[in-house]
Amino acid sequence: MAGHAPGGALPLILLLVSCCGRVISGASPAAAALRRVDSVSGSGGLCDQLLLPLGYPCTEHTVETKDGFLLSLQHIPHGKNKAADSTGPPVFLQHGLFQGGDTWFINSAEQSLGYILADNGFDVWIGNVRGTRWSKGHSTFSVHDKLFWDWSWQELAEYDLSAMLGYVYTLTQSKILYVGHSQGTIMGLAALTMPEIVKMISSAALLCPISYLDHVSASFVLRAVAMHLDQMLVTMGIHQLNFRSDMGVEIVDSLCDGEHVDCNNLLSAITVIRKGTFAKYDYGLLGNLRRYGHLRPPAFDLSSIPESLPIWMGYGGLDALADVTDVQRTIKELGSTPELLYIGDYGHIDFVMSVKAKDDGPEKMDLRYTY
Repeated sequence: MAGHAPGGALPLILLLVSCCGRVISGASPAAAALRRVDSVSGSGGLCDQLLLPLGYPCTEHTVETKDGFLLSLQHIPHGKNKAADSTGPPVFLQHGLFQGGDTWFINSAEQSLGYILADNGFDVWIGNVRGTRWSKGHSTFSVHDKLFWDWSWQELAEYDLSAMLGYVYTLTQSKILYVGHSQGTIMGLAALTMPEIVKMISSAALLCPISYLDHVSASFVLRAVAMHLDQMLVTMGIHQLNFRSDMGVEIVDSLCDGEHVDCNNLLSAITVIRKGTFAKYDYGLLGNLRRYGHLRPPAFDLSSIPESLPIWMGYGGLDALADVTDVQRTIKELGSTPELLYIGDYGHIDFVMSVKAKDDGPEKMDLRYTY
Protein backbone atom coordinates (compact mmCIF):
# COMPACT_ATOMS: atom_id res chain seq x y z
CA MET A 1 0.00 0.00 0.00
CA ALA A 2 1.07 3.58 -0.51
CA GLY A 3 1.35 4.60 3.13
CA HIS A 4 -0.61 7.81 2.73
CA ALA A 5 -2.24 9.66 5.54
CA PRO A 6 -5.90 8.92 4.75
CA GLY A 7 -7.48 12.24 4.01
CA GLY A 8 -10.91 12.91 2.56
CA ALA A 9 -10.84 13.12 -1.18
CA LEU A 10 -10.06 15.36 -3.97
CA PRO A 11 -13.48 13.79 -4.50
CA LEU A 12 -14.69 15.48 -1.30
CA ILE A 13 -13.67 18.82 -2.75
CA LEU A 14 -15.13 17.94 -6.14
CA LEU A 15 -18.42 16.75 -4.68
CA LEU A 16 -18.83 19.85 -2.55
CA VAL A 17 -18.15 22.09 -5.52
CA SER A 18 -20.41 20.10 -7.81
CA CYS A 19 -23.33 19.87 -5.42
CA CYS A 20 -23.18 23.57 -4.69
CA GLY A 21 -22.17 24.62 -8.21
CA ARG A 22 -24.32 26.36 -10.76
CA VAL A 23 -26.05 24.38 -13.48
CA ILE A 24 -27.07 26.17 -16.63
CA SER A 25 -30.73 25.20 -16.29
CA GLY A 26 -31.08 27.44 -13.24
CA ALA A 27 -32.12 24.63 -10.87
CA SER A 28 -29.45 21.96 -10.47
CA PRO A 29 -30.57 18.48 -11.60
CA ALA A 30 -27.70 16.88 -9.65
CA ALA A 31 -29.67 16.22 -6.47
CA ALA A 32 -32.65 14.81 -8.38
CA ALA A 33 -30.35 12.58 -10.42
CA LEU A 34 -28.64 11.25 -7.33
CA ARG A 35 -32.03 10.55 -5.76
CA ARG A 36 -32.99 8.68 -8.92
CA VAL A 37 -29.99 6.37 -8.53
CA ASP A 38 -30.67 5.95 -4.80
CA SER A 39 -34.29 5.02 -5.53
CA VAL A 40 -33.21 2.01 -7.58
CA SER A 41 -32.79 -1.28 -5.76
CA GLY A 42 -29.38 -1.64 -4.15
CA SER A 43 -28.91 -5.13 -5.60
CA GLY A 44 -27.00 -5.70 -8.80
CA GLY A 45 -24.51 -3.55 -10.63
CA LEU A 46 -24.78 -0.46 -12.74
CA CYS A 47 -25.91 -2.48 -15.77
CA ASP A 48 -28.84 -4.03 -13.90
CA GLN A 49 -29.84 -0.77 -12.29
CA LEU A 50 -29.57 1.76 -15.10
CA LEU A 51 -28.72 0.35 -18.54
CA LEU A 52 -30.55 -2.93 -19.05
CA PRO A 53 -33.97 -1.60 -17.93
CA LEU A 54 -33.73 0.98 -20.73
CA GLY A 55 -32.94 -1.62 -23.38
CA TYR A 56 -29.19 -1.00 -23.69
CA PRO A 57 -26.87 -4.02 -23.90
CA CYS A 58 -24.53 -3.96 -20.92
CA THR A 59 -22.14 -6.39 -19.25
CA GLU A 60 -20.22 -6.13 -15.99
CA HIS A 61 -16.46 -6.68 -15.82
CA THR A 62 -14.03 -6.78 -12.89
CA VAL A 63 -10.40 -5.70 -13.07
CA GLU A 64 -7.82 -6.13 -10.31
CA THR A 65 -5.18 -3.45 -9.79
CA LYS A 66 -1.59 -4.24 -8.88
CA ASP A 67 -2.38 -3.27 -5.26
CA GLY A 68 -5.39 -5.57 -5.03
CA PHE A 69 -8.40 -3.33 -5.63
CA LEU A 70 -11.27 -4.90 -7.57
CA LEU A 71 -12.69 -2.37 -9.98
CA SER A 72 -16.01 -2.55 -11.77
CA LEU A 73 -16.25 -1.74 -15.48
CA GLN A 74 -19.35 -1.68 -17.62
CA HIS A 75 -19.39 -2.42 -21.34
CA ILE A 76 -22.08 -1.03 -23.64
CA PRO A 77 -21.07 -2.33 -27.10
CA HIS A 78 -23.72 -0.41 -29.04
CA GLY A 79 -26.97 1.49 -28.67
CA LYS A 80 -30.29 -0.18 -28.00
CA ASN A 81 -31.33 0.12 -31.64
CA LYS A 82 -28.04 -1.03 -33.17
CA ALA A 83 -27.13 -4.47 -34.45
CA ALA A 84 -24.71 -6.48 -32.32
CA ASP A 85 -22.12 -6.47 -35.12
CA SER A 86 -22.12 -2.67 -35.48
CA THR A 87 -19.68 -1.95 -32.65
CA GLY A 88 -17.49 1.06 -33.39
CA PRO A 89 -14.25 2.35 -31.87
CA PRO A 90 -13.79 1.96 -28.10
CA VAL A 91 -14.34 4.96 -25.86
CA PHE A 92 -13.56 4.94 -22.14
CA LEU A 93 -15.49 7.29 -19.83
CA GLN A 94 -13.87 8.20 -16.50
CA HIS A 95 -16.10 9.91 -13.97
CA GLY A 96 -15.25 12.77 -11.67
CA LEU A 97 -17.04 14.46 -8.80
CA PHE A 98 -16.78 11.43 -6.55
CA GLN A 99 -19.67 9.56 -7.98
CA GLY A 100 -19.09 6.62 -10.27
CA GLY A 101 -19.89 5.37 -13.73
CA ASP A 102 -23.52 6.38 -13.24
CA THR A 103 -22.36 9.98 -13.74
CA TRP A 104 -22.56 9.40 -17.49
CA PHE A 105 -26.19 8.23 -17.38
CA ILE A 106 -28.04 10.19 -14.69
CA ASN A 107 -28.89 13.15 -16.88
CA SER A 108 -31.74 12.54 -19.32
CA ALA A 109 -31.10 9.89 -21.98
CA GLU A 110 -31.01 12.65 -24.61
CA GLN A 111 -28.33 14.61 -22.71
CA SER A 112 -26.20 11.87 -21.08
CA LEU A 113 -22.91 11.29 -22.87
CA GLY A 114 -22.91 7.54 -22.18
CA TYR A 115 -26.19 7.02 -24.01
CA ILE A 116 -25.25 9.46 -26.78
CA LEU A 117 -22.00 7.67 -27.58
CA ALA A 118 -23.61 4.21 -27.55
CA ASP A 119 -26.43 5.37 -29.81
CA ASN A 120 -23.88 6.85 -32.22
CA GLY A 121 -22.02 3.61 -32.74
CA PHE A 122 -19.25 3.73 -30.14
CA ASP A 123 -18.05 0.76 -28.12
CA VAL A 124 -18.54 2.33 -24.67
CA TRP A 125 -16.60 1.34 -21.55
CA ILE A 126 -17.32 2.88 -18.14
CA GLY A 127 -14.62 3.14 -15.48
CA ASN A 128 -15.20 3.13 -11.71
CA VAL A 129 -12.27 3.90 -9.42
CA ARG A 130 -11.62 2.32 -6.05
CA GLY A 131 -13.85 3.23 -3.14
CA THR A 132 -16.77 4.40 -5.26
CA ARG A 133 -20.23 2.88 -5.16
CA TRP A 134 -19.46 0.32 -7.83
CA SER A 135 -15.87 -0.55 -6.85
CA LYS A 136 -15.65 -1.45 -3.18
CA GLY A 137 -13.83 -4.75 -3.48
CA HIS A 138 -10.29 -5.75 -2.55
CA SER A 139 -8.43 -9.04 -2.64
CA THR A 140 -7.46 -8.67 1.04
CA PHE A 141 -9.17 -5.74 2.77
CA SER A 142 -12.78 -4.83 3.42
CA VAL A 143 -14.17 -1.30 3.28
CA HIS A 144 -14.02 -1.29 7.08
CA ASP A 145 -10.23 -1.65 7.11
CA LYS A 146 -8.10 1.47 7.42
CA LEU A 147 -5.72 0.21 4.74
CA PHE A 148 -8.57 0.01 2.23
CA TRP A 149 -8.62 3.82 2.22
CA ASP A 150 -4.85 4.31 2.25
CA TRP A 151 -4.31 5.95 -1.15
CA SER A 152 -4.41 9.25 -2.99
CA TRP A 153 -5.51 10.29 -6.49
CA GLN A 154 -2.02 9.33 -7.67
CA GLU A 155 -2.99 5.65 -7.34
CA LEU A 156 -6.17 6.36 -9.29
CA ALA A 157 -4.01 7.37 -12.25
CA GLU A 158 -1.09 4.97 -11.89
CA TYR A 159 -2.98 1.85 -10.77
CA ASP A 160 -6.72 2.14 -11.45
CA LEU A 161 -6.63 3.87 -14.81
CA SER A 162 -3.69 1.79 -15.96
CA ALA A 163 -5.47 -1.46 -15.08
CA MET A 164 -8.81 -0.48 -16.62
CA LEU A 165 -7.38 0.89 -19.85
CA GLY A 166 -5.09 -2.12 -20.17
CA TYR A 167 -8.07 -4.43 -19.81
CA VAL A 168 -10.08 -2.64 -22.50
CA TYR A 169 -7.09 -2.40 -24.83
CA THR A 170 -6.38 -6.12 -24.49
CA LEU A 171 -9.99 -7.08 -25.21
CA THR A 172 -10.59 -4.70 -28.10
CA GLN A 173 -7.10 -4.75 -29.63
CA SER A 174 -7.75 -1.13 -30.54
CA LYS A 175 -6.60 2.25 -29.32
CA ILE A 176 -9.06 3.99 -27.01
CA LEU A 177 -10.66 7.41 -27.00
CA TYR A 178 -10.35 8.62 -23.39
CA VAL A 179 -13.02 10.93 -21.97
CA GLY A 180 -12.64 12.31 -18.46
CA HIS A 181 -14.55 14.82 -16.38
CA SER A 182 -13.18 16.70 -13.36
CA GLN A 183 -11.16 14.18 -11.33
CA GLY A 184 -11.16 12.04 -14.46
CA THR A 185 -9.09 14.75 -16.16
CA ILE A 186 -6.45 15.02 -13.44
CA MET A 187 -6.15 11.23 -13.61
CA GLY A 188 -5.98 11.36 -17.39
CA LEU A 189 -3.37 14.10 -17.57
CA ALA A 190 -1.15 12.29 -15.07
CA ALA A 191 -1.58 8.98 -16.89
CA LEU A 192 -0.82 10.51 -20.29
CA THR A 193 2.67 11.41 -19.06
CA MET A 194 3.33 7.65 -18.92
CA PRO A 195 4.42 6.05 -22.23
CA GLU A 196 2.79 2.73 -21.37
CA ILE A 197 -0.59 4.50 -21.14
CA VAL A 198 -0.17 6.76 -24.16
CA LYS A 199 0.37 3.80 -26.47
CA MET A 200 -3.20 2.66 -25.72
CA ILE A 201 -4.87 6.03 -26.38
CA SER A 202 -6.01 7.38 -29.74
CA SER A 203 -7.18 10.76 -28.41
CA ALA A 204 -8.41 12.41 -25.23
CA ALA A 205 -11.39 14.62 -24.46
CA LEU A 206 -11.14 16.43 -21.11
CA LEU A 207 -14.19 18.12 -19.59
CA CYS A 208 -13.35 20.74 -16.94
CA PRO A 209 -9.63 19.82 -16.98
CA ILE A 210 -7.78 19.99 -13.67
CA SER A 211 -4.10 19.87 -12.89
CA TYR A 212 -3.62 23.07 -10.91
CA LEU A 213 -5.94 24.43 -8.23
CA ASP A 214 -4.37 27.83 -7.56
CA HIS A 215 -7.51 29.81 -8.33
CA VAL A 216 -10.27 27.73 -6.74
CA SER A 217 -13.06 30.15 -5.85
CA ALA A 218 -15.55 27.84 -4.12
CA SER A 219 -15.92 29.34 -0.64
CA PHE A 220 -16.45 26.02 1.11
CA VAL A 221 -13.27 24.58 -0.40
CA LEU A 222 -11.29 27.63 0.66
CA ARG A 223 -12.66 27.34 4.19
CA ALA A 224 -11.81 23.64 4.27
CA VAL A 225 -8.23 24.45 3.30
CA ALA A 226 -7.98 27.26 5.85
CA MET A 227 -9.32 25.15 8.72
CA HIS A 228 -7.11 22.16 7.77
CA LEU A 229 -10.16 19.92 7.42
CA ASP A 230 -7.96 17.22 5.88
CA GLN A 231 -5.76 17.05 8.96
CA MET A 232 -8.76 17.08 11.29
CA LEU A 233 -10.23 14.03 9.55
CA VAL A 234 -6.88 12.22 9.69
CA THR A 235 -6.54 12.96 13.40
CA MET A 236 -10.05 11.66 14.08
CA GLY A 237 -9.34 8.51 12.07
CA ILE A 238 -12.21 9.16 9.66
CA HIS A 239 -11.84 7.39 6.33
CA GLN A 240 -15.34 7.85 4.95
CA LEU A 241 -18.03 10.46 5.56
CA ASN A 242 -21.75 9.84 5.39
CA PHE A 243 -23.36 13.19 4.68
CA ARG A 244 -26.64 11.90 6.13
CA SER A 245 -25.00 11.26 9.50
CA ASP A 246 -24.95 13.86 12.25
CA MET A 247 -21.26 14.52 11.63
CA GLY A 248 -21.77 14.83 7.90
CA VAL A 249 -24.58 17.29 8.41
CA GLU A 250 -22.43 19.32 10.78
CA ILE A 251 -19.59 19.45 8.27
CA VAL A 252 -21.54 20.51 5.20
CA ASP A 253 -24.78 21.71 6.82
CA SER A 254 -26.99 20.39 4.04
CA LEU A 255 -24.86 21.89 1.26
CA CYS A 256 -25.05 18.71 -0.79
CA ASP A 257 -27.42 15.85 -1.29
CA GLY A 258 -24.72 13.20 -1.39
CA GLU A 259 -24.41 10.03 0.64
CA HIS A 260 -20.92 8.63 1.27
CA VAL A 261 -17.71 10.52 0.62
CA ASP A 262 -14.40 8.71 0.92
CA CYS A 263 -11.93 10.54 3.13
CA ASN A 264 -9.00 9.04 1.32
CA ASN A 265 -7.11 11.72 -0.58
CA LEU A 266 -8.22 15.10 0.69
CA LEU A 267 -4.72 15.51 2.10
CA SER A 268 -3.11 15.27 -1.33
CA ALA A 269 -5.77 17.48 -2.92
CA ILE A 270 -5.40 20.24 -0.37
CA THR A 271 -1.63 19.93 -0.75
CA VAL A 272 -2.12 20.71 -4.45
CA ILE A 273 -4.04 23.84 -3.47
CA ARG A 274 -1.56 24.94 -0.80
CA LYS A 275 1.59 24.28 -2.86
CA GLY A 276 0.29 25.12 -6.32
CA THR A 277 1.88 22.04 -7.86
CA PHE A 278 0.83 19.16 -10.09
CA ALA A 279 3.10 16.59 -8.53
CA LYS A 280 3.18 13.13 -7.05
CA TYR A 281 2.23 12.44 -3.44
CA ASP A 282 4.34 14.20 -0.83
CA TYR A 283 5.61 11.67 1.72
CA GLY A 284 7.72 14.21 3.58
CA LEU A 285 11.42 14.82 3.08
CA LEU A 286 12.69 11.40 4.15
CA GLY A 287 9.79 9.52 2.59
CA ASN A 288 10.30 11.36 -0.70
CA LEU A 289 14.00 10.58 -0.62
CA ARG A 290 13.30 6.87 -0.13
CA ARG A 291 10.57 6.65 -2.74
CA TYR A 292 11.64 9.18 -5.39
CA GLY A 293 15.32 9.76 -4.67
CA HIS A 294 14.58 13.46 -4.13
CA LEU A 295 13.52 15.58 -1.18
CA ARG A 296 10.54 16.92 -3.10
CA PRO A 297 7.99 14.84 -5.02
CA PRO A 298 8.51 14.98 -8.79
CA ALA A 299 6.04 16.94 -10.88
CA PHE A 300 3.99 15.35 -13.62
CA ASP A 301 5.57 16.72 -16.80
CA LEU A 302 2.68 17.76 -19.03
CA SER A 303 5.10 18.69 -21.80
CA SER A 304 5.98 14.99 -22.11
CA ILE A 305 2.50 14.18 -23.46
CA PRO A 306 3.17 13.54 -27.17
CA GLU A 307 2.37 16.37 -29.56
CA SER A 308 0.87 13.79 -31.90
CA LEU A 309 -1.87 12.87 -29.41
CA PRO A 310 -5.08 14.78 -30.24
CA ILE A 311 -6.55 16.45 -27.14
CA TRP A 312 -9.89 18.23 -26.85
CA MET A 313 -10.73 20.35 -23.80
CA GLY A 314 -14.04 21.83 -22.73
CA TYR A 315 -14.20 24.31 -19.85
CA GLY A 316 -16.51 26.97 -18.44
CA GLY A 317 -16.24 30.55 -17.26
CA LEU A 318 -18.23 29.93 -14.07
CA ASP A 319 -16.28 26.88 -12.90
CA ALA A 320 -15.40 27.32 -9.22
CA LEU A 321 -12.91 24.44 -9.30
CA ALA A 322 -11.36 24.25 -12.79
CA ASP A 323 -10.79 27.99 -12.96
CA VAL A 324 -10.08 29.49 -16.37
CA THR A 325 -6.67 30.78 -15.24
CA ASP A 326 -5.64 27.33 -14.03
CA VAL A 327 -6.92 25.69 -17.22
CA GLN A 328 -4.91 28.14 -19.31
CA ARG A 329 -1.80 27.29 -17.30
CA THR A 330 -2.39 23.61 -18.04
CA ILE A 331 -2.82 24.35 -21.75
CA LYS A 332 0.47 26.30 -21.86
CA GLU A 333 2.38 23.41 -20.28
CA LEU A 334 1.16 20.84 -22.78
CA GLY A 335 3.52 19.92 -25.58
CA SER A 336 0.66 20.00 -28.06
CA THR A 337 -2.04 22.54 -28.85
CA PRO A 338 -5.42 21.12 -27.81
CA GLU A 339 -8.72 21.82 -29.49
CA LEU A 340 -10.66 24.07 -27.08
CA LEU A 341 -14.30 24.72 -26.29
CA TYR A 342 -14.99 27.55 -23.84
CA ILE A 343 -18.53 28.23 -22.62
CA GLY A 344 -18.72 31.36 -20.52
CA ASP A 345 -21.83 30.48 -18.52
CA TYR A 346 -20.89 26.88 -17.69
CA GLY A 347 -20.00 25.70 -14.18
CA HIS A 348 -18.15 22.58 -13.10
CA ILE A 349 -20.86 19.98 -13.74
CA ASP A 350 -22.66 21.52 -16.70
CA PHE A 351 -20.83 19.40 -19.28
CA VAL A 352 -22.46 16.30 -17.78
CA MET A 353 -25.57 17.65 -16.04
CA SER A 354 -26.80 20.62 -18.09
CA VAL A 355 -30.09 20.46 -19.95
CA LYS A 356 -28.00 21.58 -22.97
CA ALA A 357 -25.14 19.11 -22.43
CA LYS A 358 -25.64 17.35 -25.79
CA ASP A 359 -25.65 20.55 -27.83
CA ASP A 360 -22.75 22.14 -25.96
CA GLY A 361 -20.54 19.06 -25.61
CA PRO A 362 -20.62 16.11 -28.05
CA GLU A 363 -22.10 18.17 -30.87
CA LYS A 364 -19.07 20.49 -30.82
CA MET A 365 -16.31 17.88 -30.60
CA ASP A 366 -14.20 17.75 -33.74
CA LEU A 367 -14.73 14.34 -35.37
CA ARG A 368 -11.01 13.62 -35.42
CA TYR A 369 -11.18 13.44 -31.63
CA THR A 370 -13.87 10.79 -31.74
CA TYR A 371 -13.09 8.60 -34.75
